[in-house]
Amino acid sequence: MAKIGIVADDLTGATTVGVLLARAGISTAAFFDEKSLDVDKDHDAIILSSDSRSDEKLVAQRKVKSAVQALKEKGTAYFSKRIDTTLRGGIGCEIDAMLEELPADTIAVMVPAMPQSKRIVVGGYSIIDGVALSKTPVAFDVKTPVTESFIPNLMAKQSKQQVGLVTLNSILTGMETLKASLTAEKEKGSKLIIVDAITIEDVKTIAEAVTEIEWNVLAVDPGPFSEQLAIVRGFGKQDSQLEPNNFEEENMKGTVLVVAGSATPVTKTQMGVLAEKSWTSHVSVSAEELIDIENKAIYEITRATEEALKLVKEKKSSVIMLETALTGKVLDLAAKEKEFNLHPGEASNNINIGLGQIVQNVLNKEPVDIRGIYMTGGDTMVNILKVLGAKGIELLDYVIPQADLGKIIGGRYDGLVVVGKGGLTGTENTAVSIVKRIFKESEKTYHKTKMINQ
Repeated sequence: MAKIGIVADDLTGATTVGVLLARAGISTAAFFDEKSLDVDKDHDAIILSSDSRSDEKLVAQRKVKSAVQALKEKGTAYFSKRIDTTLRGGIGCEIDAMLEELPADTIAVMVPAMPQSKRIVVGGYSIIDGVALSKTPVAFDVKTPVTESFIPNLMAKQSKQQVGLVTLNSILTGMETLKASLTAEKEKGSKLIIVDAITIEDVKTIAEAVTEIEWNVLAVDPGPFSEQLAIVRGFGKQDSQLEPNNFEEENMKGTVLVVAGSATPVTKTQMGVLAEKSWTSHVSVSAEELIDIENKAIYEITRATEEALKLVKEKKSSVIMLETALTGKVLDLAAKEKEFNLHPGEASNNINIGLGQIVQNVLNKEPVDIRGIYMTGGDTMVNILKVLGAKGIELLDYVIPQADLGKIIGGRYDGLVVVGKGGLTGTENTAVSIVKRIFKESEKTYHKTKMINQ
């Protein structure tokens, strides 16, 4: 029976909040959809991905309501809506959908800060690493751009709820002031209350305040508020120290597959640093040919598979990187969709499905010793895991915040170590750190890839 139920609009977000709960000592798993819950092993916290970030309003709301209903059937007592740290997607309409499924006295308390990732909220404004949200690259996001930094305005455009705001001053003044400010907003009729926070201590204080005033709360946040609420409610403890990533390169056994589907400058820099390591080989995959699923994709998948397998068998490299953007040209996906008569989003999906098929081909080749997979880009991770038949991920830890470590649940590769990371997260050395952590984790829970189903 799940005590905590969280709905996330994509799998990367699901794993981000999941590792925070896991680090607090709460058994946690993230699943692709409600149909996958049949393999759940009674985790205390379940996160469902509605995969709705770029959906139209009614479609997103239908998915979110279905997820809430499934979590209710699992006996969930406390609910959260996991949101993107850069506020992408239809957050307001998804909050509305959840509130319609929850008791009438439920108040949505939105704490959009994730201080450990330098995402803070001051005066209702979202600040990302010292820059106003609308001045960051997310304003130019291809699928879900965000051009508003003032969160109350953003939510007022998306939600039918009356929106309130509690600023940092109430938190800094003390618990009683904070509780009074929250109560005042509720008495004004606000059903969606946004609260400032710049530190984890602020987030903890907010969690304690809403618990003391005994509200029925729908937590709306990137992860820290849900984590702190779980701790205040007695489900876990303050999270552990980050495990030292001191794995020595000479101890690398087997092979880690790295799949770079994201084309962001951050990802390109990280993959470039990883590619320079003597123990890394990379296979350039033509995104353009993967898009052409009717004609050229199968030949590119076969070619890349053979190249990757040759590198694995030669054992000259501990890391095999499959990439579409490090050396290839940047594509206009919308133009390619028009050229191949595809629907919006299909070009990206075709690329990621093709990458997943290459990974699956490599994994299926006995006796290949694959110790884990690192996937960068949320859509890349989802499509690869679906191709592999996974139903979810058991969360273990993070390498850095928003680079989430876990093990596959379900399918032929149950137990295989994986890390997923968004394309905008980390420093230039993040990919190297992630690969080392996968090798280290695989030593604890070594799972030699093999096909369970013949």
